[in-house]
Amino acid sequence: MQHLIDAVRAHAMENWHKDGWDYLAECWDDQDIAWAIGDAKNARAAIAACKRQVKILNDHRSENAVGYW
Repeated sequence: MQHLIDAVRAHAMENWHKDGWDYLAECWDDQDIAWAIGDAKNARAAIAACKRQVKILNDHRSENAVGYW
């Protein structure tokens, strides 16, 4: 599992300003990432699983930002 967590973290750092990956990079610990990974068997699937979660956060942020500017 740790190699999947490390792969997800690396992806988050490389994509910091895209699709909500900053949430994961700044706020999530290994347990949070492991939860989001679920039963993924490889790095690609782990990243995809986490992307679904951070996208929700990013979409929420985008919806709430409307009207503040």
